[in-house]
Amino acid sequence: MADQEPTGRFLRACQGLPTDVTPIWLMRQAGRYMAEYRKLRESYGILEIIKKPELACEVTLQPINAFDLDAAIIFADILPPLEGMGLSLEFVKGEGPVIHNPIRSAADVEALKTPPPEESLDFTLEAIKLARLELDQREIPLIGFSGAPFTLACYAIEGGSSKNFRYAKGLMMGESAVWHQMMAKFSVVVGRYLLAQARAGAQVLQLFDSWVGALSPADYRQMAMPYTQQAIAIARQAGVPIIHFGTNTNGMLELIREAGGDVIGVDWRIDLEVAWRRLGTNIPIQGNLDPVALFAPWPDLKVRAQYVLDQANGRPGHIFNLGHGILPQTPVDNVRRLIDFVHEYRR
Repeated sequence: MADQEPTGRFLRACQGLPTDVTPIWLMRQAGRYMAEYRKLRESYGILEIIKKPELACEVTLQPINAFDLDAAIIFADILPPLEGMGLSLEFVKGEGPVIHNPIRSAADVEALKTPPPEESLDFTLEAIKLARLELDQREIPLIGFSGAPFTLACYAIEGGSSKNFRYAKGLMMGESAVWHQMMAKFSVVVGRYLLAQARAGAQVLQLFDSWVGALSPADYRQMAMPYTQQAIAIARQAGVPIIHFGTNTNGMLELIREAGGDVIGVDWRIDLEVAWRRLGTNIPIQGNLDPVALFAPWPDLKVRAQYVLDQANGRPGHIFNLGHGILPQTPVDNVRRLIDFVHEYRR
């Protein structure tokens, strides 16, 4: 991380420094709940938008134009790195992402490529440069991101979403040597991608380990954590703050902290005050409103937001966010009122 003290409440909070008000941004803040995005999707598929830097920049800015957010996050997805590794990715309407040639054998792992992100993911790097040109005029920082090695590996092995991770855990438990060979490749791809995003202009990086809560603490420690650590070590060369986010991680929160990151993201399944006791009071935390709360009538949503804010009590190092991404059909007015309410909160 840079030695110079940052300006702007989001960047200051990432380093545990005092801020004038609690900063807020929202995972998936650019997406299907916004009419502007839905209109764009009438003409383009999600991968088309991601791979056209001008469109990705436009979508990145949509929530910034609509709300008083403290950070933007580049519009992308965690899965395009799989394409550069040799996997065939498609977003199927009604099904979500599908990998047509999932990893199922040692030969599949051997065939995985680890191309430089400047070659395989140049479109996102270019979108970051474009977005920075716009955001710098508003003094709003930009977040880059990647899926963590474990979560990407699960998608690659399962061929899409999964409830029990039968194939991924089967490989992990039954062919550990193959698993470690595969995870070493994912850690390099993830780390280099994050580093490249920072070099392109991202001022903060977030690592999404959305599925890591499916593991036992012992399996996480042995089979996933070393590769998250390696990816973070590579990304740390950029000298920018790193947010480490996972879901269902209450059983391994201390290990998540040990894996690395300057800020730990937590979901709604744990109270912030409990998370701080376990992580250490000096660790910045991001979270942790249940995304479904945004569907509640405003008086009820306000109570839940107040509960999160009261736990943090204005302490340095709290970034208000959801415990996961904004859901489709989320009322836009509730998003706006939540953002304004967080900024108005006084301890």
